[in-house]
Amino acid sequence: MFKRNRRVNVFLGAGWLLFALVVSCQPVTALAQAQEPANAPKPERTSAKLIPDCKAFAGSPPTIIDLSELFAGTVIDTGDPLELSVKHNKNEKKEIATATIEDSKLKLEWGNVGKTEITIRAHNLKTDKYVDVRFNAAVWHPDYSKLIMTVIGGLGIFLLGMKNMSEGLQAIAGNGLRKMISLVTNNRLMAVGVGTLVTTLVQSSSITTVMVVGFVNSGFMNLSQAIGVIMGANIGTTITGWLLALKIGKYGLPLLGIGSFSYLFIRRDRIRYTALAIMGLGMVFFGLELMKDGFSMVKELPAFDAWFARFDATTYLGVLKCASVGCILTLIVQSSSATLGITIGLAMTEVIPFETAAALVLGENVGTTITAWLASLGATTNARRAAYFHVIFNILGVLWVTALFGKWFLPAVNQMLDLAFFQRLFRVDAAAGINVTVKIAAVHTTFNVINTLLFFPFANMLGRLLERLIPQRDTKEKPHLTSLDIRMLETPVIAIEQSRVEVLRMADGCNKMMDWLEELMPQDEPDQKLVQKVFHREEVLDTIQDEMVAFLTDMLSANLPHNVIDEARRQLRMADEYESISDYITSILKFHLKLNNQGHQFTAGMKTQLAELHVMVRDYVKMVTEGYEQRVAEVITKAKSVGSEINHRVRTLRDDHLQRLTDKKVEPHVNVAFTSTLNSYRRVSDHTLNVAESLAGVK
Repeated sequence: MFKRNRRVNVFLGAGWLLFALVVSCQPVTALAQAQEPANAPKPERTSAKLIPDCKAFAGSPPTIIDLSELFAGTVIDTGDPLELSVKHNKNEKKEIATATIEDSKLKLEWGNVGKTEITIRAHNLKTDKYVDVRFNAAVWHPDYSKLIMTVIGGLGIFLLGMKNMSEGLQAIAGNGLRKMISLVTNNRLMAVGVGTLVTTLVQSSSITTVMVVGFVNSGFMNLSQAIGVIMGANIGTTITGWLLALKIGKYGLPLLGIGSFSYLFIRRDRIRYTALAIMGLGMVFFGLELMKDGFSMVKELPAFDAWFARFDATTYLGVLKCASVGCILTLIVQSSSATLGITIGLAMTEVIPFETAAALVLGENVGTTITAWLASLGATTNARRAAYFHVIFNILGVLWVTALFGKWFLPAVNQMLDLAFFQRLFRVDAAAGINVTVKIAAVHTTFNVINTLLFFPFANMLGRLLERLIPQRDTKEKPHLTSLDIRMLETPVIAIEQSRVEVLRMADGCNKMMDWLEELMPQDEPDQKLVQKVFHREEVLDTIQDEMVAFLTDMLSANLPHNVIDEARRQLRMADEYESISDYITSILKFHLKLNNQGHQFTAGMKTQLAELHVMVRDYVKMVTEGYEQRVAEVITKAKSVGSEINHRVRTLRDDHLQRLTDKKVEPHVNVAFTSTLNSYRRVSDHTLNVAESLAGVK
């Protein structure tokens, strides 16, 4: 009981103490209120953002801001004079910007690199109201290493994206791309269409023109076909600008991520290479965004701004100057896609105006011809003519368009973009107008389409002009593989078609050797010129095989679709088989020549038997070669039947010969030559069957 009362007393005591403290405080508060003046003035203060943040390059001259009309319409605007004062952030340790006011003008003198806050106070003494205007003043110095690395890094990612997108599209197109090449005929309109489609897929006119030079060099295309494809390539390369005109720059990284994961973790070829193309597209836009970030720094540098201001495309000489710069840059980097990306990046950040960007694009069309010209060095005359046509075609085009650039060409492009179709297509903002990237893409496409339409009717005339300017060499030229064709490894889907042409050349060489051998076998005194032709052709086939092995080995070391890998392996096997066929054909001729040198001849019966066997083997080789040329894998069925028939015929002839040896004496040299010849024909038949099996995919 005692403990309970004590606890109650403690709580009651604490309550009384708290009450006493509250009561004791009331008089003090009242006293404090009583001591304040009843009608003390309270100045009315407001804040406003009337001056934007200021940024200056280190060492820049002072910035003058007129404050006389700054406060018009504010709460302190009564028409009475205002008292202006300025103060800096008190915590600033170094002098970044010094602000002074004289005659209603704010003078900012720039100091150390950094950022500070400045407050301008305007006080109306009559109304006792004032406005505080706060803004940031910053002094900066360019980080050139960051600028260079950002631009270079962005350009590298941009180009790698173009390469990945090209490889992905090529792999997706696959056989369709090869069929496009096979559709090229003497019809120039068809050739222009093929050139446009192929370049759209490979995303590079340089690759297409180098491919054309390689095809002309190997005899797969003639000059007329090449001219049409080159014209189409100039149109197809403009698709790059339209891709960049898509407003999906912010989706560059997501596309890159989605494409990368799909490419790494999905095993189906078609899906993987679709993902590779998407990843490349993402890299293109991400790289362009990085370049834009770098160029935005360039715009704020007075020296660079003054340098770019020199390239003014408002005059004819200015257009030529800008076009020359675009040409030289493309000559250096050997990629019109790279210089196009740089041009668009500069235009989007307003470092250069649209007119300058358009003139640069015209020069880039000329600069891109350097790749094909380099590819033609050491090539055949027709291959050099094709490369020079690309140069002449673009130079003449730039000459006429620069003459009409400001007065006709650009206004025509702008009028075209003002059409309702383009306005809806690109969802044009009425205030902002057409995006500058769309304008650049339109200039690029319009120029190349009009240029093709202008020169298309005169293509044959230009071809004859090139034949006069680049006459045929005195020595007979033969199409051949060269190291220049290694450039075609950038387009493996087309490169595999180039190597197929060389396999067919080897097959054609074997067919010719069989025909020449058929002429030589009956001759008692062999034609020495024809003999030399057989031996020379065998050496040519050896060289072609060596170059094909190097070419296809380099190709197989790259990242290729499975169908291209399988085709490359088939071609390697076929090249080896045809080279072996040529070896055994020369062996047959050597046995015949050796027998003649020893003063012996086959008997009439032997000659007849060998002639019949030769016809069987010759027709067999031609049949399988035609099957490969026409891509008829079913030729394997007939090839097995004919091969078995030839082997049976060889065994029969050998048995007859052995019987002949028992019936009468046969010279040992004749015996050896005959049996060796039979064996060589059988080996030719076996290797021909191997070609058919390779065509059918039989291992």
